[in-house]
Amino acid sequence: MTPCVNRTTGFRRQALPQHVVVIGGGIVGVSTGIWLRRQGIAVTVIDRLGWGKGTSHGNGGVLAACAMVPVTGPGLLTKAPGMLLNLDYPLFLKWGYLPKLTPWLLKYLGNANDADMQRIADGVAPIVTDAVDQHLSLSKNTRATSWVVESLYSYAYASRAAFDADAYSWAIRVRHGFEPTLREGDEARAFEPNFGPEVGFFATMGNHGYITDPGGYVAALGAEFEALGGTTVVADVKDVVLTDGAVSAVDTDQGRFACTELVLATGAWSKPLMKKLGIDVPLETERGYHIVFKNAQGGPSHPVMIASGKFVATPMAEGLRCAGIVEFGGLDAAPSKAPFDLLRRQTKAAFPNLTWDDEIEWQGHRPAPSDSLPLIGQIRNTGVYAGFGHHHIGLTGGPKTGRILAQLISGQRPNLDLTPYAPTRFA
Repeated sequence: MTPCVNRTTGFRRQALPQHVVVIGGGIVGVSTGIWLRRQGIAVTVIDRLGWGKGTSHGNGGVLAACAMVPVTGPGLLTKAPGMLLNLDYPLFLKWGYLPKLTPWLLKYLGNANDADMQRIADGVAPIVTDAVDQHLSLSKNTRATSWVVESLYSYAYASRAAFDADAYSWAIRVRHGFEPTLREGDEARAFEPNFGPEVGFFATMGNHGYITDPGGYVAALGAEFEALGGTTVVADVKDVVLTDGAVSAVDTDQGRFACTELVLATGAWSKPLMKKLGIDVPLETERGYHIVFKNAQGGPSHPVMIASGKFVATPMAEGLRCAGIVEFGGLDAAPSKAPFDLLRRQTKAAFPNLTWDDEIEWQGHRPAPSDSLPLIGQIRNTGVYAGFGHHHIGLTGGPKTGRILAQLISGQRPNLDLTPYAPTRFA
């Protein structure tokens, strides 16, 4: 027998023992798996590379509880062309990709107004504001807990005037509970003495944190999932099998895996699977870049967003990771040289006395819905659940998203209005 849907009530009946398949071995997938296993539910996680090898490895590592402010601020439409033409601005475009990008870009820029920005911020905030507590709860009593560090988080500016120019974004952060401590002049230099003269002002918040090795952290959580009795499969997913409108299996290059529920924690690769379910999600990849300066000396003491360059510098176990840059160019193109060169210039300007032994370059893919809100929840009554589209907040919001999905799948009611994240909002 196969799972079926009660067309009268909309609730899904289980004709098989409950078995959830999660596609995706990043932070959302592993969080979902752990929370489901803690409730005793059978889970198989399938990923084409293994634990933490994709975007969950390559992020800035910050548990950015204040990161509810979307990129699509008022005036972006008129500013964007100048950003693209400025070789020192962290926005790049592979121009041959523009025709394919345009439909998504028009929708994305359509949200660049005050009303939509406030709406999006209100939607993102519940996923990120308690990020540190969510990570500590997820990793408690596991081998992953040592990677989670509670810390300050600062924005570094050239001057108070530069900070004041960012007042619109700070008003949103303050409205959601993040009032910064401000330091300038001698106080700023004493606070973070390794910054160069281009930085003279800090806006600093508490209740943040960072992960000292994001890839290792997700791998350690994966080991905890397996210790709890979860099953891990390294395979490439080919198709989702629906029977009478409800998911019944997943086809992979390693065979078919039966399931009663399916979670798509597939990040920037989610669009084709959603099309299988009749939903054309306006989803693009924001190609992100980072450089790890191995065994670096002369960097920051805690994670800092350098506002002028829109990149974050995070002290990690391996060295100083500088991550940021937005590039539009699709999933298949090779990394570009110019974003790495810009990151190096910006890092040198921020930390003129930085020394290091070696460098590691990385480029990956942030899943960017056109409305900057993640997709979380069941897709109609199919038994398929979305858990992707976190844009810049994947590591930050992954544990909260996984907990929500586990609650939904186990029949609990999350203490949160999920309407902003409805996967069917693009249907």
